[in-house]
Amino acid sequence: MDAREKVERIALAFRRLKDEIGQVIVGHEEIVEGVIICLLCGGHALLEGVPGLGKTMLVRTLGQVLNLKFSRIQFTPDLMPADIIGTNIVMQDDMNRKYFQFQQGPIFAQIILADEINRATPKTQSALLEAMQESSVTVGGVEYRLESPFIVLATQNPIEMEGTYPLPEAQLDRFFFKLNVRYPTQAQMSEIVDRTTQPKRFQLDFILNPDDLNEMKETVKEVPLASHVKDYAIRLVMATHPDLEIASPLARRYVRYGSSPRGVQSIVLAAKAKALLDGRFNVSFDDIRQATFPSLRHRLLLNFEGEAEGVEAERIIIDLLEHVSETPGE
Repeated sequence: MDAREKVERIALAFRRLKDEIGQVIVGHEEIVEGVIICLLCGGHALLEGVPGLGKTMLVRTLGQVLNLKFSRIQFTPDLMPADIIGTNIVMQDDMNRKYFQFQQGPIFAQIILADEINRATPKTQSALLEAMQESSVTVGGVEYRLESPFIVLATQNPIEMEGTYPLPEAQLDRFFFKLNVRYPTQAQMSEIVDRTTQPKRFQLDFILNPDDLNEMKETVKEVPLASHVKDYAIRLVMATHPDLEIASPLARRYVRYGSSPRGVQSIVLAAKAKALLDGRFNVSFDDIRQATFPSLRHRLLLNFEGEAEGVEAERIIIDLLEHVSETPGE
């Protein structure tokens, strides 16, 4: 299969995915596309939004149409790492001899919904984030690999912070994307009411299987990236650092620490995936710009002035895009 056929196949599969998910989920097209991009890039996503916006239903539906094993973990302050990863339990054979057997936890799925991740203690958060980073867990000195594709979609509630444990910046950096789940419009709200208060049911079809997704992940890396487009992505990330000459005005004023190199890796990979989903085998400047928001909004650490004024990451990223030109020196 040549490059053009691969691109057409991926673009067609994406359109079918959106149509199938749209039978159940109203709106959230940007979130659906962001999660698909994370899957194709082997990353994980942090979903931020108030309760009741359909985050759980979206993730469950995605698992159904992709034929992936789905698991939901409700994070609470008393949740322990073993509740996520699993533990060795004592078993007894026919000869009354005792032995240890590993009992898998809910992390052993392919699409994980980590609900309200900021409600668990740092120790439990770290256990999940280690699995995200390594795609494996270690119990009793034995390593257990997680099945591919593997994606964690963690949610957090931005309006209720009492009794929570906010993720440290270093752990936030491990998320490929941060996606903001928006409130529905009036028309979307009407459609939600119609779908959820009537007896109509939807039969979802499998669009892709895990093997297809793994093949697509390899195709993403094959998408060519022109040197001047790569340079643009790099300069965008460098402009988030207030101590550099290239820094944008708002970054210089409100940012304490800019994005790590993971930020530009995320931008470039996401731009490649975005190009494929649009049916192209090349990365454009617009792909880079669209990937900048979800890639950087959780990677900017504000200074005291930025926090005091309630400056949002979106505002700083918009300033970045206005400040950094596509051509160096302009």
